[in-house]
Amino acid sequence: MRRTIGEIATFVTSKNAGPFLLTLDVVFPDEPTYRRFKALRALDRATVARLYAIKEDDVLKIIEFDPAYAMKVTLRRPWGSGAVGERDVYGAQQHVPLMQHAVEW
Repeated sequence: MRRTIGEIATFVTSKNAGPFLLTLDVVFPDEPTYRRFKALRALDRATVARLYAIKEDDVLKIIEFDPAYAMKVTLRRPWGSGAVGERDVYGAQQHVPLMQHAVEW
C-alpha cells in the first residue's frame, strides 16, 4: 500500500534558510512511525531532486533528527528570495511536492 508523506507525518513544512536556501521539515507523530519511515530510505538526494526538478547537487543536506522524530532537507532555491520571477518570498509553500510524495507503507 502506498501513502503520501503528508498522510504519514504529523506535518510537513518549508521555510527560507536564508535568501538562497530552503529547508523542508517532516515531523512524525511518534517514534515507531519515524523509525519505520527512516528504515524505508525514501528520502535521498535523487528523490528530492526529482520532486523539485533541481540538480542533485542542489540538495545540500538530508538530516535525520532522532530526538524530534523529524527529518530536515536543505536545498538551494532556484531563485533568491524576492528575486524577479520568484513566487514564494518566504519559502512557505514549497513543502507540497514532498508532502504529496507517495511511498510504500
